[in-house]
Amino acid sequence: MKILGIIPARYASTRLPGKPLVDIVGQTLIQRVYNQCLKSKLLTNVVIATDDIRIKEHVMAFGGNAIMTSVLHQSGTDRCAEAFLVMKQKEDYDFVVNIQGDEPFIQPELIDDLIGMLDYKTEIATVVKKIVTYETLFDYNVVKAVLTMRKQALYFSRETIPHVRGIDKSEWLDHADFFKHIGIYAFRNDILEQIVKLPQNVLENTEKLEQLRWLGYGYKIYVKETEYESLGIDTPEDLKGLGEV
Repeated sequence: MKILGIIPARYASTRLPGKPLVDIVGQTLIQRVYNQCLKSKLLTNVVIATDDIRIKEHVMAFGGNAIMTSVLHQSGTDRCAEAFLVMKQKEDYDFVVNIQGDEPFIQPELIDDLIGMLDYKTEIATVVKKIVTYETLFDYNVVKAVLTMRKQALYFSRETIPHVRGIDKSEWLDHADFFKHIGIYAFRNDILEQIVKLPQNVLENTEKLEQLRWLGYGYKIYVKETEYESLGIDTPEDLKGLGEV
């Protein structure tokens, strides 16, 4: 099974412009993401998909592989799909893994956890981590996932789901399992080409979560529970405290 890792990286971040090129103790953010992906034991190849020549030139300078993509893409998934179409002209891949371009410390074991669950019946797969603190449980910035007994995604929300009826919120962790969604996806090659053609639906527009588009159109998202955490860099404040990396 051949697995292509694609790292979407756009320059025009609203909260942190030029984010991929931000220096973190001698290496840029995007270089750190790329190097972490190279440590994966199961990725066949890794490429950065960008909309900015400055990012591409930087990636080529440190020896990485980069592809220019359209500036019009609305999501990292769209960018991955374009990059995949370019890459498959050289080599065919069974799955594409979309790895967030703002997670410089992503664990290669997390990537391999996801890849390890794939088979040719899998349409889409993603990763969750069990929530163990109330701070995370009630944080609206944390997307939660509800799973079926067969480890498929039922729903995603920034709200705390499921709701534990008749129990005080201070005791919810004692009465139910809650899962934090980690935004890494694996797409079977044909499914990736299909989902980027789908129009937005009510669920996605309501929650502003792209994965609800796929669920809303009936695609199955299989879920792997992992013990590994991920840390995204979204604002200048997120960079504080990273000087000792």
